[in-house]
Amino acid sequence: MFKVTQGVNEELLDQVDDHDVVVGTVYRGEAWHRNVRWVRVVNAFVKDSQGELWIPTRSRQKRMFPLCLDMSVGGHVGAGESYEQAFLREAREELNVPELLVYKEVGYLNPTRHHVSAFMKVYEICSDETPLYNPNDFVGGEWLRPRRLLEKIRQGVPAKGDLEQLICIFYT
Repeated sequence: MFKVTQGVNEELLDQVDDHDVVVGTVYRGEAWHRNVRWVRVVNAFVKDSQGELWIPTRSRQKRMFPLCLDMSVGGHVGAGESYEQAFLREAREELNVPELLVYKEVGYLNPTRHHVSAFMKVYEICSDETPLYNPNDFVGGEWLRPRRLLEKIRQGVPAKGDLEQLICIFYT
């Protein structure tokens, strides 16, 4: 469900408690404006057979983290939506992937225990092909080994929040 706020579509999200149990709903913009404690998100990495990750750069139009390195796929879980449904929707929207993509869940993160921004499921898409990304989301991308990505971030290349943490948890 969406609402229009000042010309921008707002997603309705499930608000959750410290145990990832739904306690209400909140619009995305309102959640960040009011600093609502917890919502749910999904992230994914495209990983090739050589162990490299496809890391995109966010478009200039993004409200948060414009022109920063990003996960291959990322987004909020909508109200009433499962983590997996959100992942598949975001993968279609951001990478134009087919319905029958090869993927696996690699982890579930709790913001308190793992020091990430939200409750999160992380997926991995297995592919040796560079994604046909949505130019509204990304301006480009590159294949990187996880350690090289961490070097770039630590050298000051701007990156979306949680990217470094996810690489450290799942790929080092």
